[in-house]
Amino acid sequence: MAENFRGRKGIIIGGGASGLMAAITAAEQGAAVTVIEHTARPGKKILSTGNGKCNLTNLYMDPSFYRSDEKGFWGTAIRNFPPKAAVAFFRNLGVLTMDRGGYVYPMSGQAQTVLDALLRGAKRAGVKIVTGCEVEKAGRKKEHFEVTTNLGTFTGDFLILACGSKAAKATGSDGSGYELAKQFGHRIIKPLPALVQLRCEGDLLPKASGVRVDALVSIQTADGKTAAKDRGELQITDYGISGIPVFQVSRYAAKLLDQKKKVLASLNFLPDLDETKVRYLLREQREVLSGETAEDFLSGIFNKKLASVLLKAAKIQTDKKAGLLTSEELERLGATIREFKIPVKETNPFEQAQICTGGVDTAEIEAETMQSKRVPGLYIVGELLDVDGICGGYNLQWAWSSGYAAGCHAAAGIVPGYLKNSRAAGKTMTFSGAEGNRTQGKQERKKHTYDPDQSAHTSRGPRGRGHKEKGGKTSKSR
Repeated sequence: MAENFRGRKGIIIGGGASGLMAAITAAEQGAAVTVIEHTARPGKKILSTGNGKCNLTNLYMDPSFYRSDEKGFWGTAIRNFPPKAAVAFFRNLGVLTMDRGGYVYPMSGQAQTVLDALLRGAKRAGVKIVTGCEVEKAGRKKEHFEVTTNLGTFTGDFLILACGSKAAKATGSDGSGYELAKQFGHRIIKPLPALVQLRCEGDLLPKASGVRVDALVSIQTADGKTAAKDRGELQITDYGISGIPVFQVSRYAAKLLDQKKKVLASLNFLPDLDETKVRYLLREQREVLSGETAEDFLSGIFNKKLASVLLKAAKIQTDKKAGLLTSEELERLGATIREFKIPVKETNPFEQAQICTGGVDTAEIEAETMQSKRVPGLYIVGELLDVDGICGGYNLQWAWSSGYAAGCHAAAGIVPGYLKNSRAAGKTMTFSGAEGNRTQGKQERKKHTYDPDQSAHTSRGPRGRGHKEKGGKTSKSR
């Protein structure tokens, strides 16, 4: 006999992105939903996303953008609730979005807009949110779940764990969800910081602290094998390296370091040029600046602080005349520019990480519904699971997709494709925005490629171009 889902009562632990999505979805399906949030206000982490502007999704998807020990786990949930569904969902809550080369932001440019919309949607759906509520224990008692807190005991027909990871504790992610999942018998893959800065050894590179430069960042092991690589604006700091390309590869460095392996960051400061072209460039530079010092010889290519570091690493005197540089010295300098290697000693701590790698083992979770294979009626979503995405709105998209899947199934027993049922789906629109209008169609769309044989990840593979849009006009979401 089919289970009767009508009028179900549910508890959601965690009032972040995935928790609020699950709550709204379940309540709209007829469930009576209570969200338990241990901080003073829900959704605090949403406010820090996209540097306060909230990059709420990305219209460009590729399987390599998500990582998990169980490859492909995320696919079904995102197909049922894709980026276009996220745009439609928020339009239905009154939020206009703008597309900046695939990166979707609220038209207001404020993350607060997204949080306000979620809270408005929760209120409209009749969701009860209890803040300052610390969970002490949770369990299943016969046909219902029971959650004991400092504010009393809550019961429900289903329980959704949306507690987040250990990253950015100041926003409310304290790792407590892992212990709750363990109480239900779930295995936890060790959480490690991801989308985080890397702390490096040595005192030479920090002399260029504050410099930002386009570079290819590769994570390598002691035997020279590349585990991951990404290109973008590298930021040199007094403790190591930061910036988007570092964030993208940091989860691989974290895993290798956790395995007690020696890790190197190899920096290519002229990623558009191969070895031959770099050699030619340096020889040409020697000719045109033969009377200048070696330091000035490089300052026309690099920031002066970085030029000094590169010369010292290549064992070249900065005051030596460029015209006197030998072919051997130029070869050393070219190799240093293309492969500046620096040992990585650790990542920055969880407090500085945007997300975590690791979490609840997805082999124990149903991919379509987010329901536990161990405990019927228990659902686990968002960052609490062993799924982490790259920068660019992908982790929030995972929160929306997994929360939607859990909310639908918990309340109604099915997970319909959102766009097939949404009233907003046919009338949503995204604006190009000032930046998007300027760059879309001119700037190449980032595409990540993944080579499982080499375990190498890069964001500089083949690229496609977006389409141009005329200023001031709206475009349908893609």
